Amino acid sequence: MEPDCGIIIHVTGKVQGVGFRFFTYQKAQELNLVGYVKNLANGSVEILAHGEFNQINKLIQWLKLGGPTSAIIAQLRIERIKIDDHYTSFNVKY
Repeated sequence: MEPDCGIIIHVTGKVQGVGFRFFTYQKAQELNLVGYVKNLANGSVEILAHGEFNQINKLIQWLKLGGPTSAIIAQLRIERIKIDDHYTSFNVKY
């Protein structure tokens, strides 16, 4: 089994008002990740995800391939973070 890891991703582009959070939530559920996705005031989206290394990479690859078809991703900023054990599910934050 691959070690667990944590990431935070900031996504810019046409990512608000296009169902981005919902589709990201579905993908994270499919990959058994925990964390959240939320809109930021500057028009970008923040994703915090914890899980197995391979599953995190699948999320990143999905985003690099464009993510939801309704979105237009201009840039992904990805950084590894320390795992926060208090997340037990993946949620959409409002």
